[in-house]
Amino acid sequence: MTRALIFPGQGSQAVGMGRDLDGAFAAAREVFEEVDEALRQKLSRLMFEGPEAELTLTENAQPALMAVSLAAMRVLEREAGLDLTRHVGFVAGHSLGEYSALAAARSLSLTDAARLLKRRGLAMQRAVPVGIGAMAALLGLDLDAARAVAEEAAQGQVCAVANDNGAGQVVVSGDKAAVERAVAIAATKGAKRSIMLPVSAPFHCPLMAPAAREMAEALAEVQLREPYVPLVANVTAAPVSEPDEIRRLLVAQVTGLVRWRESVLAMKQAGVHELVELGAGRVLSGLAKRIDRDLATVSIGGPAEIETFAKTL
Repeated sequence: MTRALIFPGQGSQAVGMGRDLDGAFAAAREVFEEVDEALRQKLSRLMFEGPEAELTLTENAQPALMAVSLAAMRVLEREAGLDLTRHVGFVAGHSLGEYSALAAARSLSLTDAARLLKRRGLAMQRAVPVGIGAMAALLGLDLDAARAVAEEAAQGQVCAVANDNGAGQVVVSGDKAAVERAVAIAATKGAKRSIMLPVSAPFHCPLMAPAAREMAEALAEVQLREPYVPLVANVTAAPVSEPDEIRRLLVAQVTGLVRWRESVLAMKQAGVHELVELGAGRVLSGLAKRIDRDLATVSIGGPAEIETFAKTL
């Protein structure tokens, strides 16, 4: 069976995440300690104890989610004998999860991934003042229909499709007034409902151009190696292994569409039968089941799930 490892994005964070792993496994503790040291911040305490409002800040949520994903990954490698090159065909991550995927595949060091995500979160927040931008999920529309809604809603402002999550869940992003217009227009175009999302910035749209420039500078300063297995990139929904191309795609991802539905289908087309979600929550597993019911999914965020999964290797 060919499996792929997938890594969650922002929104999956919750106070208490990673605490069971930290208590049960030295390999997980080492990950959390390295991230704390890299950031010169007790991020692990924030993850385990909160407060939630501080954990949810983009600059904290992004490296924190990566840390939990990598803790689960390292435990699987050390305790369960997971071998990327033998047991895994691809890695992929949703938005910030792409950095987790690259760290898991040894393309990025854990320290560099943590620092890049801290900087990415800060850059995204700085790019657009709070209250100027917004995001909304349009439920029941496919990508083409959502794109038409966004184009009609723009009216000289920015309104773009940000995430194609699959199964009729497409997210639009941009100027707040334009996104609000998109919600109203979607209701007339067959959307089941639309939800304004509780985010602090309009991610994955042209308003994030200043953040993309900052990430280009940051990524130029770190070493990227060829990953042990290919990354299925957000902006192309295709496998990539060449370090300079990965770097370019990570920059493009800041303003570009996260093509998650297509990424999942591309992995299935390439022979993947099982998606293993590593880290906090079960969001990606839920999406995968709605994209293609034939795909097996596993969510691994705690010791019991690791023990169960280890028996399948």
